[in-house]
Parts: sequence; structure tokens; C-alpha cells
Amino acid sequence: MSPPAIGGNLVEKESTIARILGAGTAGVAELAIFHPVDTIAKRLMSNQSRIASASQLNEVIFRKSASEPAVRRFFTLFPGLGYAAAYKILQRVYKYGGQPFVRDYLTTHHGDSFNRTFGKGNGKAIMAATAGSIIGVGEVVLLPLDVLKIKRQTNPEAFRGRGVMRIVRDEGFGLYRGWGWTAARNAPGSFALFGGSAAAKQYLFKLSDYNSATWFQNFIASIAGSSASLIVSAPLDVVKTRIQNQNFEVKESGVKVIAKMARNEGASSFFKGLVPKLLMTGPKLTFSFWLAQTLIPAFNKMM
Repeated sequence: MSPPAIGGNLVEKESTIARILGAGTAGVAELAIFHPVDTIAKRLMSNQSRIASASQLNEVIFRKSASEPAVRRFFTLFPGLGYAAAYKILQRVYKYGGQPFVRDYLTTHHGDSFNRTFGKGNGKAIMAATAGSIIGVGEVVLLPLDVLKIKRQTNPEAFRGRGVMRIVRDEGFGLYRGWGWTAARNAPGSFALFGGSAAAKQYLFKLSDYNSATWFQNFIASIAGSSASLIVSAPLDVVKTRIQNQNFEVKESGVKVIAKMARNEGASSFFKGLVPKLLMTGPKLTFSFWLAQTLIPAFNKMM
């Protein structure tokens, strides 16, 4: 049976359980494989000096363990794993599982408006992108877990022996520092992620039902979406990371961070870590997004 059509658009209706299971499985798999890669990217983005040699790169990535044997150095790339597990799994369930609900709402209540404004095919892709942008802004709810994860990865001295409950009690809403920059990054980044994927399915593969995409089509669509997302969100992601990796008592605003970066490091500093992110974080995002897009319809068929 074909999916129902609303406002001239086919609606991909998956069950709530299928969305949660598919997105959650993608989050678990991503964390297990890519947490060390994420640590490397965060440390490169946090570095404020020019890297001119392999030895300097080694020190930026491995820090005090730069001279340790390779095996020991590798295990230093797993700080904040507990925070990362809580954040990443909740984030993927919220983002990949939540976007379809917003998309369904937009299709049901505003589908005709999108079609009139952008055209039938364009309207569906823009709705998917808009739903992603809305859900991306709401992702700031999970910000404290991301803050704790990033500090563990890049600035463990900020904890000074305090446990998570003590930090939450001491810092309170201070853990939401940088929430505005996070929302500003997530809005275009999530728009590009879901929009790029939808555009690939719509225009490259000529699909009217996105859930009918094969695993290969989902893979190509995920590459398109994740690459677009990383490029669009790169400057604000660097600012966000620098705000979040400061010591808890530092209250430097995003505007000051931007001014200091522009003055001391130049315009290229806003794209620091972009190549490693495209080479390392890009595959991570592609992998989890591809897995979610493939598993959600698969779980739905099994229910």
C-alpha cells in the first residue's frame, strides 16, 4: 500500500517505536566507532596556535601523552565517554527520530503552502529541511551533556576533581553557556543535513517516497546532507567549541571569542578543523544518518 498523500506530497508514516529504535541504534553504533575521531576533531578546533610539524600535531591531539606508546595514546582519546554516550544517543533519538514528527506536522498543516511557494517537488525537500532546522534549534536542551563531554575531551582540568552532580549543582544554568551560538549553528546545519539528503533523493534518484530509498541511495543522500551540514555550520561550530571548552569560571562571550579569533588568527580560523571534520567527522555523521534512514523504515516494516 502506498503512503497517503497530503498537499500533493507522499507522507512517510513510520511508527514512533520504529523511529526511536532506528535513531537510537544509529547513535549507539556511531558512538562505539567514532568517539576517538570526535575527540581529535574537538582538540584540533580548540587549538589556537599554528601547527607546523607532525610533532606539534601529535602534541595537540595527545597532549601530555604525546610521548607515550601508540596503544596508550589511543586510549587517551576516550575521555568523557559516559557523557558522550548519554549525549550522543539522546541527541540521535531526538534529532533523527524527532525530525519526522515535525516533517509530518508541516506536511499535514502547511504542505499546500510549501508547494505553492516552492513547487511540488521542491516543497517536499524544503519541508524536510525546515523540519530538520526546527528540531536542530531545540537540540540546545541537551547542551549540558555536550558541554561536559567537550570539556572532558579538551580541558579536563576544568573539572578539578569534581563529580558530575557537584558540577551541575555549582554551575546550574551556566552549563547552557553558548546556547545561542549552538542554536545559531544547528539551525542552518540541520537544514543542510536533512535538506541535502532530501534533495539527493528528490533530484538525483527521483524518489517521491523517501522511505523507498535503497541502502545505497540512503548512503549517497547521507553523504550529500552531512557534507553540506558540516560546511555550512563550520564557523559557528568553532565558536561554540571554544566557548564550551573554557574553564567554568571563564565568562568570555561568543562576540569576544569571534573578535579575538579574527584579530589573532585571521578569517581562516573560523574553518579550523574543517578538513579533519570532513574526513573524520563527516563519515561519522554520514554513517549514523545513513543507518537511521535505513533502519527506521526497516523497523517500521517489522512492527
